[in-house]
Amino acid sequence: MNDIDQVLEARWVIPVEPHGAVLEDHAVALAGEVIAEILPLAVARAKYTNVRRVGLSEHALIPGLVNAHTHNPMTLMRGLADDLPLMTWLQEHIWPAEARVMGPEYVRDGVELAIAEMLRGGTTCCNENYFFPDVQAATYLRHGFRAVIGLPFIEFPSAWASTRDEYFDKNLAVHDEFKGEKLVSAALAPHAPYTVSDESFARIRVLSDQLDIPVHLHLHETAQEIEDARTQHGQRPFARLQALGLVDERLIAVHMTQLTDAEVGACAQYGVSVVHCPESNLKLASGFCPAEKLRRAGVNLAIGTDGCASNNDLDMFGELRTAALLAKGVAGDASAFDAAFTLQAGTLNGARALGLGERIGSIVRGKQADLAAVRLDALETQPVYNIVSQLVYATGRQQVSDVWIAGMRKMENGALCAMDMDALRAKARAWRGRIAAA
Repeated sequence: MNDIDQVLEARWVIPVEPHGAVLEDHAVALAGEVIAEILPLAVARAKYTNVRRVGLSEHALIPGLVNAHTHNPMTLMRGLADDLPLMTWLQEHIWPAEARVMGPEYVRDGVELAIAEMLRGGTTCCNENYFFPDVQAATYLRHGFRAVIGLPFIEFPSAWASTRDEYFDKNLAVHDEFKGEKLVSAALAPHAPYTVSDESFARIRVLSDQLDIPVHLHLHETAQEIEDARTQHGQRPFARLQALGLVDERLIAVHMTQLTDAEVGACAQYGVSVVHCPESNLKLASGFCPAEKLRRAGVNLAIGTDGCASNNDLDMFGELRTAALLAKGVAGDASAFDAAFTLQAGTLNGARALGLGERIGSIVRGKQADLAAVRLDALETQPVYNIVSQLVYATGRQQVSDVWIAGMRKMENGALCAMDMDALRAKARAWRGRIAAA
């Protein structure tokens, strides 16, 4: 790590590790795709004299944000069916629309639009959950974006697979095809307990053990889900997953708005990661995740936007602010879910949930250089007293100026480096015509 090729000179470096640390007038030296050193600015200028310098004099340099739950092809359904409860939205609008347009081209174009939106908001990694994972993986790799690709399982035919065996066969082929890629990895992604059978869950558990990859699913999203599970299975979904051997450190449980104290304790005991999607939960009136209770119990709590069809954006800065404010309201405690923890939930905790905590999520020597620079000289973020609070409570995604993934610059001074904005707009508008006319 001695071949330094970039030195990022920042007004503030927010490493996330140590927790709550703020390093004023510091530099981050990059050696290829790796963070080589974090050091005071004056020392860096004296030590590294013949390397490329990136001046970030009014910026906070943070780890790239980790969107721990997304359905990114659904950017092309942004605003399609708003102001509806979850099951009406899903069964009467989203699933029928998907059935009409689903295919490799739709997935590719939706992911490309999502990549551009995420980069412009400082997100450098996402946890994907959708059909055609092969197309997703290829698209993320083509654009140099870090992603965990969900291998989808559901008990009804889709454009991706027609039978249970076909889902398993095709998903395993995708896992094998992309195994070993630096930027793309895989998770098993059964949709939810109400759409996946015990037999499929049993096979998924065995595969998770064999392949050592996470299981990523929607769980305890609504009160209706709990009641239906009691009627059909005689127990709550979480208890059903426990009986099937799926409640462990590989489980990524998304939403979790309906939790007992015993379930919170079990999440902590068995190392379950919970992904909080506050804005989607609010918009669909699904309920409130007891985020502060989970935090106090020691559960690894990450943050996700969900898909654009139910949010309606991929704005992680907005999601951080909503998560912090909502947690305080639900807990009845203004000190709950403080700013430093919120930023950790949107970075390092997300990385840990995805099994990437040793590689990304904090600005630490030896980790991958997934970074975002945020300008804080706008009137809307002046004056600055507490830099971390300013990032969580006052900063908008439009203030992200520069982004790096594995040391490669993806956005420079507010402009995407290798994506054609006009072409993305044209594709999105064409899909709007196709979807609306279908």
